[in-house]
Amino acid sequence: MLGYVKSLPNSTTPEADKEYVPPVSMMAIVGLTHTQAPTVAPPTDPYRANDNVVMTPFSGFWGGAITDNIGAFAQVTYSAPDPLSALSGQPADQFKHTWSWDNADVRYASTARIGPLDLIYGITANNNPTVQDVWNTTPAWSYPYAVSSLAGTPAASTMIEGAFAARVGGVGAYTFINDLLYLELTAYKTLGFNAQNSLGMNPFDGPGQFGGIAPYWRVALEPHWGRNTLMVGAFGMTMDVHPWLDSSFVTGTTATLPTADRFTDVGFDTQYQYQGDNYWLTLRGSYIRELQQLNASFLTAGSNPTDQLNSLKLQASFAYGADNRVVFTGQYFNIWGTADLGLYGTDPNTGNALTPNSDGWMAEIAYIPFGASKMIGYPWFNARIGLQYIYYNKFNGTTVAAHDNNTLFLHAWFAM
Repeated sequence: MLGYVKSLPNSTTPEADKEYVPPVSMMAIVGLTHTQAPTVAPPTDPYRANDNVVMTPFSGFWGGAITDNIGAFAQVTYSAPDPLSALSGQPADQFKHTWSWDNADVRYASTARIGPLDLIYGITANNNPTVQDVWNTTPAWSYPYAVSSLAGTPAASTMIEGAFAARVGGVGAYTFINDLLYLELTAYKTLGFNAQNSLGMNPFDGPGQFGGIAPYWRVALEPHWGRNTLMVGAFGMTMDVHPWLDSSFVTGTTATLPTADRFTDVGFDTQYQYQGDNYWLTLRGSYIRELQQLNASFLTAGSNPTDQLNSLKLQASFAYGADNRVVFTGQYFNIWGTADLGLYGTDPNTGNALTPNSDGWMAEIAYIPFGASKMIGYPWFNARIGLQYIYYNKFNGTTVAAHDNNTLFLHAWFAM
C-alpha cells in the first residue's frame, strides 16, 4: 500500500513521507479468573484450584495488502497449557499443543459497475467458517471478545460456532451490491489428521472429518441513514461429519466411522448502531438452529436418531468517550435442545435424560486508557482493561450447582 502511494505522481499525502512498517502485530491477554466454586480439579499443576492469573492467548498477526487486489490476514497463537487435571493420561495427549495456527483469510477484491449496480466482489480462502464476515454477530468474531481459559463453559454448542475452526480449508466468492446487499457462498473441506496436527491443532479435539464438501452461505442487508446503521442477515452450513473411531487413540487408529452424522445449521442475525457526538450505541442479536441427524452417534453414544440444538445471543453495548474509551456491554445467552441420555447423561434429581440447556447473563465494563492520548508507546502500543462477570441460571441441563460456574474475569488486553 505504501509503495503504491509513493508511486503516485505529485503525491502530497502524509502517508507518502512515512517509512515502511511491516504489517505485523501482536496481542496478549493477561487475566485473573475467579469462579464461585473451584473449577480446576486436582491435580491442579501448574495452577491453583481457583484465582489463577494466566496469559492466554498470545498471538502474532500478519495482515495487509499483497498486491492492489490481494490481501491476507493470518494469526498464530500460543495458548497456555491445560492443568494436569485436564490430561487424560491417554495416548491422545501427545497431540495437545500450545502453539497453533489460528484464523487465516486470504482475499481477492475488486470493484465493478453493471448498469445501476455498484459492486465490490472477490474470492476468499479461509480456515474458519464466518471468519470472513464483516459483522460481529456471526460466531468467529462474536462477543465476548476476551474470555477465561480456565472457567467452565457450557458443553453444548452448534457446529458452526467454532467446532471446525482452523480444522478446515474453504474457498468461496462474495459480493457487496450498492453498499446494501452482501452475498457469499463458500465450500469447506476438513484438513487431514496429519495436517491438523502439524498446524498445532489436536485433531481429536474436533468432532471428526467431513464426508465431502460442506457448503456455507451468507446473505445480509445493511441500510444506513444519517447516523444510523442496520443489518439484517442470515447464514447457514450443512456438514456430513464422520466421528473419530477412537478419539482416545488407545488402539492407535486415526480412522473415522464409515457412517456420518449430518448437521444443518441455520442462523439469523441483526445489528443496529447509532453514532452520537461522543458515543456509540450498538444492539446485536443472533439465533442459530441446528438439526442433528445422528446416523453415526446414535450407534455409538446417542439415545436419539435425531436431535435439535438452539443458540440465542442478545447483546447491548454503549461506548463513550474519545476512541470509545469506556465500553459497557451486557448480554443474555441461551442454549437449549433435545434431551439425550447418551450424549448428556442423567439428571441427578429426576433420573431423566439431561438436556444441553444452559442460560445466563454476562456483563462487562472495559476501559481504553490511552487510545486518544500520547502516552508511552503511542501510537504503537494499545491496551484494553476489562472486568467481566458471567452468571448462570442453568448449566449443562440442570440448575443444581449452576452458580458454581459463575465467573469473574479481570483482564488486560495488550496490542502492539
